[in-house]
Amino acid sequence: MQSLDGVFRREWGPTVAALARWSGDLSVAEDAVQEACSDAVRAWSRDGLPDNPGAWLVTAARNRARDRLRRESLRPGKELAAVLDDIVARTDRSDVHPVRDDELRMMFTCAHPALDRAAQLALTLRLVSGLTVPEIARALLQSEAAVGQRITRAKNKIRHANIPLRVPDADLLPQRTPHVLSCIYSVFTEGYWSTAGPSAIRDELCDEGVRLAGELCALMTDEREAHALYGLVLLHDSRRHTRVDSTGALVPLDEQNRRRWDRGKITRGLASLRRAEGSTGPYLPQAVIAAVHSTAPDWEQTDWATICLAYDRLLELTDSPVVRVNRALAVGLRDGPEAGLATLDTSAHDPRLARSNLAATVRADLLRRAGRHRDAAEWYRNALERNGSEPGRAFLRRRIAECGG
Repeated sequence: MQSLDGVFRREWGPTVAALARWSGDLSVAEDAVQEACSDAVRAWSRDGLPDNPGAWLVTAARNRARDRLRRESLRPGKELAAVLDDIVARTDRSDVHPVRDDELRMMFTCAHPALDRAAQLALTLRLVSGLTVPEIARALLQSEAAVGQRITRAKNKIRHANIPLRVPDADLLPQRTPHVLSCIYSVFTEGYWSTAGPSAIRDELCDEGVRLAGELCALMTDEREAHALYGLVLLHDSRRHTRVDSTGALVPLDEQNRRRWDRGKITRGLASLRRAEGSTGPYLPQAVIAAVHSTAPDWEQTDWATICLAYDRLLELTDSPVVRVNRALAVGLRDGPEAGLATLDTSAHDPRLARSNLAATVRADLLRRAGRHRDAAEWYRNALERNGSEPGRAFLRRRIAECGG
C-alpha cells in the first residue's frame, strides 16, 4: 500500500479547498478533513486504499462537516437538514473530486486585504499545502506560537467578516497576485528542500507547486511575474530526481549527473522566462540564476558573474538576508572563497537568520573550499545543530568527516 502519510499530504489541499467552497467555513473544512483522515486510517488499513483516495476523503469530510453544521446550528433540525441535503444533492450531481481551481480560489481568499501579510502566508501554507505549524514556522523563520496564533486569528477574521471563498473579480487579481505567487513558491520550496522529516524531497509538494504555478499562468496569461515563477519552479524541478541518490542521500549540485536532468522541463522553463521578459518582480532574477545552472555544461563552466548580477538585482527588490547569504556563496565561487567569506560577514549575523542553518552552512562550505578544514568542520557542526531534516543532517555529517572532524 502507498504511504498513507504521502496520500494525506497530497490530498490535503484539494480536499480542504473543496470543503471550504462547499461549507463556506475554513474551520469547519479543516476540522472535517482531519476527521476524515482519521476515518481513512481505520478504513484503509482494513479494506485497502480506494481507487480514488481524494474522492473518498471529500465524501467523508463532507459528511463530517454536514453532521457538525447540523449539531451547531440554532435553526430547527429538520429545516437545516433539508437545506444541507439540497447542498449535498447539488454537489453529488457534479464531480465529487475537487475542481481544478479550488486551491487557487483558496489562495486568493487568503490573500484578502483584510488579513495582514504574515497571516495570509501562514494560513495559505496550512490550508492549501497542509504544512504543519512547525513546518511553517521553519519555512518563515518564525516561532511556532506566533504562526499558530496568526492562523487562528486569520480564520476567525474570515468567518466573522464573511469574506467570500472565491477568486475575486479580474480587476482585483493584481493586488492579490504577489501573495499567491509567494505561497506557491513556498509550497514548492518546502517540497524541493524539506525542512524536517526523513526525506530530503517531498514529491507531492513539488508537483503541487509546479501545477499551481501553471494554473496561475493559465488564469492570468499576461502576468509576467507568474510566468517568471513558473519558469523558476520548472528549472529547479528539472533537477529534482538527481538531488538524492538511490539511498536518499543528498547530492550537491556540483556532483549531480547533468545527463539525468529533465530537458523537457528545462525547455519549458526557458520558454516561460522569455514570456516573463520585462517582469519587475523577484522571481525573474531567481529564474535567471536557475537558468544559468540548468544550461551550464558542467560545474566548472558555470557563469558565476551572471549569477552574481542576478543576486544584485534581487537585492534591489528585496532586503532578504537569505539572498545576501546565497549571494556571498556566489561571490566566493566567482572571486574565491576568501572574498565570499568577507561578503558573508556583512550579513551572517542578521537576527532574521537566527532560526536558520543557512549562514553556518555557507560559511562552512566556503571554508572547506579555502582549505581551512578544521574551521569548516566546526561550522558544519554548528549547522548540524539547527537542521531538522535527516538527509540534511546526514549530508552535514559527511562533510564533517571529509574535513577530518
